[in-house]
Amino acid sequence: MVLADRSGLPLSTWVDSATPHEIKYVEPLMERRWIKPAPAVIVADKAYDSDPLDARLRATYGTELIAPHKGNRIKPKTQDGRSLRRYKRRWKVERLFAWLQNFRRAHTRYERYLDNFRGIVQLGCMVILLRYF
Repeated sequence: MVLADRSGLPLSTWVDSATPHEIKYVEPLMERRWIKPAPAVIVADKAYDSDPLDARLRATYGTELIAPHKGNRIKPKTQDGRSLRRYKRRWKVERLFAWLQNFRRAHTRYERYLDNFRGIVQLGCMVILLRYF
């Protein structure tokens, strides 16, 4: 998982087992960010459509979570079309993942140990940041 800014540059990374759902890693990802101020808005995909997560992020960090609602959502909608217009710019985050896939060892996990793979992903993010600045 990667937290990116509005330009598509990495702000934080989280690497862990693929077994649990990604929604459990949002708060540790926010704790490990490389900049001090928390982002005002997080744009995520449909998998992150969770009212409790949205409430926790707003209470803890003051961050608004923008995620389209799932098709099988039973509760009433909490977001209108105005905030979901920001979802159109999610391609910048997907571009960051494409940049990370240019690094062979970050594309496919060849490392046996998690700490080694985490280091490779962070090294790839550092190279991306150095190319930008």
